[in-house]
Amino acid sequence: MITNLLVANRGEIARRVFRTCRELGIATTAVHSDPDAGAPHVREADAAVRLPGAAPADTYLRADLIVRAALAAGADAVHPGYGFLSESADFARAVQDAGLLWIGPPPAAIAAMGSKTAAKELMAAAGVPVLGALTEPTEADLPLLVKAAAGGGGRGMRVVRSLADLPGELAAARAEAAKAFGSDEVFCERYLPAGRHVEVQLLADAHGTVWAVGDRDCSLQRRHQKVIEEAPAPGLPAEVRAGLHAAAREAARAIGYTGAGTAEFLLTGDGRFFFLEMNTRLQVEHPVTEAVTGLDLVALQLAVAEGEALAPEPPASGGHAIEARLYAEDPAKDWQPATGTLHRLELTLPYQEFTGAGAGAGTGAGAGAGAGTGTFTGRGTGLRLDSGVEAGSEITPHYDAMLAKVIAWAPTRAAAARRLADALARARIHGPATNRDLLVRALRHPAFLAAELHTGFLAEHAAELTAPDGKGADRAALAAALADAAGRRGALPSGWRNLPSQPQLKRYRAEDGTETAVRYRLTRAGLLAEDHPGVELVEAAPDRVVLSEDGLRRTYRVARYGDRVHVDTPAGGTVLTALPRFPDPTVRTEPGALLAPMPGTVVRVVAAVGDTVTAGQPLLVLEAMKMEHRVAAPSDGTLVELRATPGRQVETGTLLAVVQPIEA
Repeated sequence: MITNLLVANRGEIARRVFRTCRELGIATTAVHSDPDAGAPHVREADAAVRLPGAAPADTYLRADLIVRAALAAGADAVHPGYGFLSESADFARAVQDAGLLWIGPPPAAIAAMGSKTAAKELMAAAGVPVLGALTEPTEADLPLLVKAAAGGGGRGMRVVRSLADLPGELAAARAEAAKAFGSDEVFCERYLPAGRHVEVQLLADAHGTVWAVGDRDCSLQRRHQKVIEEAPAPGLPAEVRAGLHAAAREAARAIGYTGAGTAEFLLTGDGRFFFLEMNTRLQVEHPVTEAVTGLDLVALQLAVAEGEALAPEPPASGGHAIEARLYAEDPAKDWQPATGTLHRLELTLPYQEFTGAGAGAGTGAGAGAGAGTGTFTGRGTGLRLDSGVEAGSEITPHYDAMLAKVIAWAPTRAAAARRLADALARARIHGPATNRDLLVRALRHPAFLAAELHTGFLAEHAAELTAPDGKGADRAALAAALADAAGRRGALPSGWRNLPSQPQLKRYRAEDGTETAVRYRLTRAGLLAEDHPGVELVEAAPDRVVLSEDGLRRTYRVARYGDRVHVDTPAGGTVLTALPRFPDPTVRTEPGALLAPMPGTVVRVVAAVGDTVTAGQPLLVLEAMKMEHRVAAPSDGTLVELRATPGRQVETGTLLAVVQPIEA
């Protein structure tokens, strides 16, 4: 039996595995890079081993260092989590060769699914429907999707709508794939923008039992990465669901699979489905399956690795669960990632984590879920938070931009969506920009509630999902100004007397760049806000302001970090930047200057000084938070200065290039 488990990963998945280990009485060992030395997953482990360096290639992707760490810590098993080395057959073999127990499928099964092109050939031979690779695409095949054969997560993927663009996109995809996965193999297939991404959770033991535990819809994506996932996949006809489950089981049997894995499919509007890939690991979105089945999938992974037998059939599902991935990024700015200090991450409503009961359900095929797996103790308020960060964590460009996953369960899909949207809206998230508002709007969107799901959903509804909330920012700015005044003078009663000759003035800039000037007076009669007639001040303190408008009272909770002000209400949060009353005339940016929007590494330069460029034309590519981001020309003009070179590390605001606009 496993006595000490090393998790070859970081963040929320490491914490997730440790949680189950604590319930099962298994000691835990963490590994960490230098930036992660103080991370929550390191503190929660019984022991931790340093991987010297910061970049993933020097730390979490070093199989030799991780195996050495496991041996040094006295671990007898290794759980790979997801990402990094989780789907590396070579890593799995190295773990086994060191005499350690590998928590995952056999290396041969990982290798069989390691190349998407080879996997499709294998699945086709097994009778699983596949979307064939295109060796010589034609106009009739457009649009195309270029994909990396050796990886996923949106890396090495490009949508091509014109054959003229294909050579350039192939080259870019190869370069990104080689850096991310160590292989530059790519392939093309037809792109179905209205298709649904549906997957089946698999669990197989070494005794021949293969479970199709349930299915999930993961269609809401950005940059081919999942944002909202749910279980079960809504609106599937019974015969389609049965076909998906049968195909997934056949895929697992075809490669002698054991452990947890996921078969991913593309579902068309007419009910046809095609195998995309198999993820030979636990999925990020596994909590929604746990929520509807009551299973602890990590505990089941451990039980299967120890040789336990599964029951003949998985437990029945109940209710509906939805997961939202909270990212440090700005959807309104082309999903630009954000870095900095996370000052607060707090769900203001009580929530019940879906933690395992710890009591085994018996052993053997006839005894439920297997020894030691446990079942979840109860859904409580139906909310779960999985996160690898906490207040004070530094969000860096080294790793994925995901801050947390928030999962809601309810008896019905509509109730789960409502519960999750409300929890996110009420959450206090202070620090870098996030996609919280987009998540709330998506969960409340009529098309989402009607289960009109497809992989182009977020792009199709982008204007509605990212539109600025002008009135909300306006009221938030007033609350911020009054909280600031209260902080400088003490708590202000509604009748506080102040009769200056001119109104008080505070200026703020919202996240979308719009600026608001707040002009107000606090008189014997109360608040006189020039731009907010009819608004009355009920209460003002440095961290709390209550305003009344037309008899409707609202409370604003205010927190300030330097010049950044976070204003929270039950309906959502607003982030403002307090501006100086008189702008500094020495702070100027040259017209046409392109500044680095984030910390990152220049990976490609695709233009040269002297080139004539057009607005929106990519000039260079930055890599940050495991994704590539194109920096484009701001206008038509001539590229007159270029300070970016491949491999250069840049900070936010670094001058990268200058485009001289064409004079009208």
